[in-house]
Amino acid sequence: MRVPYRDRGRVASHRGWLVWPLLIGPLLMGLGLVGLPGLAPAAELEVVPGRRQLVLDDVGWGRREGLVRVFHRPEKRGAVVRSPRAAQAMQTRTAPIWDETRQKWLLYVLTTDENLWESGDGLNWQPLPHPNMRIDMAVRDGREKDPARLFKAPLLNRGFAVSPDGIQWTAIETPAIGSSDEGNFTLSPTTGLFIHTVKRGGPNGRAVAIATSTDFRQWTDLGVVFAADDLDQELGRRNIEARLADSTLLPPRFHDPADYRVDVYNMGVFEYEGQYLGLPAMFHSTGTVPNYPNTDGFHLVQVVHSRDLKTWSRVGNRQTFLGPSRVGSGAYDLTQIISPSAPVVRGDELWFYYTGLQWRSSFDYEGDYPNGKTILLPDRNRDGGAVCLAILRRDGFVSLDAGESPGTLTTARFRLPAGSLRVNFDAPRGTLRVEVRNEQDQVLARSAVVRGDQPRGEVVWEMGDLASHVGEPVTLQFELENGAFYSWWIEPPG
Repeated sequence: MRVPYRDRGRVASHRGWLVWPLLIGPLLMGLGLVGLPGLAPAAELEVVPGRRQLVLDDVGWGRREGLVRVFHRPEKRGAVVRSPRAAQAMQTRTAPIWDETRQKWLLYVLTTDENLWESGDGLNWQPLPHPNMRIDMAVRDGREKDPARLFKAPLLNRGFAVSPDGIQWTAIETPAIGSSDEGNFTLSPTTGLFIHTVKRGGPNGRAVAIATSTDFRQWTDLGVVFAADDLDQELGRRNIEARLADSTLLPPRFHDPADYRVDVYNMGVFEYEGQYLGLPAMFHSTGTVPNYPNTDGFHLVQVVHSRDLKTWSRVGNRQTFLGPSRVGSGAYDLTQIISPSAPVVRGDELWFYYTGLQWRSSFDYEGDYPNGKTILLPDRNRDGGAVCLAILRRDGFVSLDAGESPGTLTTARFRLPAGSLRVNFDAPRGTLRVEVRNEQDQVLARSAVVRGDQPRGEVVWEMGDLASHVGEPVTLQFELENGAFYSWWIEPPG
């Protein structure tokens, strides 16, 4: 059996969070995990210069042999924004915003008196003056012509607001998108589409609905588009049992098998390289809190993707993308992990800012709800949450890996645009070769061997070239040995 190549511990980091992926993951992946003799015939691929072609699924690929699809998790870097007030556990529901005017990053946070923070490097943050209204999530719209509407924000269940500077906000007359108590908000950098996710009821409890807009005035409510299913319930029970058996993880205060359930607490959705990715925080309910209408439990963040925002597929067969840190590590994200809104692209890395909370059940409730009395637990009411950072290789959600025996990957046919071929792959002990083939499967160009860790490696041709075949229908065939392949793209000239 071929052992998948693992790139410098990226897969292995935090691999001990869950037991079930190691036990039944290969069974769930089945034949889709190993190299296939061939894939179904693919339609012609649209290759947009500069847009990276990922390996999240088989769309855009024609044939694959001897390659293993491997799911990757980001490396945690710990808390980067902490509350200045010990009794206020900090949270966030938005991604940092790069403000061209200030030449600083801006970040809105929740549950503290300091609502807006700024940073020059994304690591060291300082509070700014209070905005004139509470803002939970916002974006800066670089396409906006009206300077008074440069910043845009949803006011959860209250409508929307705009601002020239991110501090002075004005509510606008746009109806609210209905939610319960959770939301997320992003702006597509390539299409200008605003994406607002909200929490609504689904078949197994909390679920995700999406509303979109192209002008921040008229919104299209797509309704509930993603919810936990029966398999989530089955796997969730195993996740809960594995956590209870692991003495290095913080156990929930309350657990009763009758209360075990998995639903979707929140989901950040963002456009990435021509498709949409989502990071659902799958809440694992473990037991009812006495005298209170909610449950104890914990979150595991997964990855899903879509091409239309309506139909979603799991990436990595429901493996955990962000899971709990261990007791005694000094980390905040021991129990609750609220989804990152969208990653920040920093060179060849994706930076994910997310909420990490040490616990969920932090109080006892005496009397009848809602007229009873909340009693804070003395060891759980101080400095319980922070904004945490995790970093992933760019395009690094999934790779196709080869071992000692070479594997091959062929694209679907596409019209070759002008530019150079770039690849994102990691092969410190291996090699990559590329061939360009025409409709008759004749080799038009063959590359020199590419080696090493190449997040944006340029392919050099030892036979033929690309310039002679611009506009022609071609396929690319990649041959990989002892390496991990993440993506390819055509870099525009100049």
